Amino acid sequence: MSVRKKGLLAAGAALTALAGFAVSTFGGLEPITANSTISQQVNQQAPTLLAQRQNITSLTVVFPSRSDSTDLQNKANAVGAFLSKELGIPVKAQVGDDTAAVEALRANRADVAFLSSRPALKAEQLANARLYLAEVRDNYSGRYTYSSVFVVPKNSPLKSRNNAKGTLEQLRGKRMAFTSPTSGSGFIFPTSELVKQGFVPDKDRLNGFFGQVSYGGNYSKALQAVLRGQADVAAVSEYALNPPYITAEEKNQLRVLHRIAGVPAHGIAIDDDVPAPMREKIINALLKLNQSQNNQLLRNLYNSTELVRVDHNRHLAPVRNALASIGIEP
Repeated sequence: MSVRKKGLLAAGAALTALAGFAVSTFGGLEPITANSTISQQVNQQAPTLLAQRQNITSLTVVFPSRSDSTDLQNKANAVGAFLSKELGIPVKAQVGDDTAAVEALRANRADVAFLSSRPALKAEQLANARLYLAEVRDNYSGRYTYSSVFVVPKNSPLKSRNNAKGTLEQLRGKRMAFTSPTSGSGFIFPTSELVKQGFVPDKDRLNGFFGQVSYGGNYSKALQAVLRGQADVAAVSEYALNPPYITAEEKNQLRVLHRIAGVPAHGIAIDDDVPAPMREKIINALLKLNQSQNNQLLRNLYNSTELVRVDHNRHLAPVRNALASIGIEP
């Protein structure tokens, strides 16, 4: 992991900010758990400048824990064994959280990590790692992008208008349930939309628009606030309107008021000290998980159906822009 000189100066402060949260399966960020496999190894030493390794004899891949993925270590081990066979070297699968995965890339304890969009930006900043593949899911409306949605009760008087400004204007004075203050689809993108439409100047002025602002902590709890009459509207990912987040019966009691497309899907980042020829081998090996005989290994991890190549900057531009518009550093 090579780091620019200015990155060396900023790494300590940035890691301090990063270490306080971890991306949950619901798109929000939660405190790092003490028993996380990778989190136990996190240290705050400054990164060192390293040349690309010339001969990689083993590989470590980090699989972040997500609440909708059970028995993840065994599933990750199966993918690790597959990659080991394809690459001809030992591959170690480690389970942790996104924050620890980024730290492992920074500290050169991991070579590859499955990451959601904001931690991928942090991995770029701290480890100069880049996203090369993105996950495709059946419940993503954009194949490898998905939508952030404002959700209301089915019988709500709030109506979808023919433009965003007219629709969101109705939220003035209403009780708003976000997912968490650092959730992409549950806070960053919906708040960015409110800034874009001129309702709030930044993330710190939401109380001047809404009558009440609350945070559920995850998608399920934000939606439950609406279902229980504790909030008038919730902001979540589109795929949260399905089990295991809520039941089919609960889904029938809700409807989407407004949709924001283009939220980047989770992807796979590779550290910059992995030489280009080996990086290409890793990417091609991962793409073989798309083949029918191997695809169940991929589906078992995070319900993804396919991996696709993406350009790091282009894929992450929407979240980078959304963060900037509301006044949050990546």
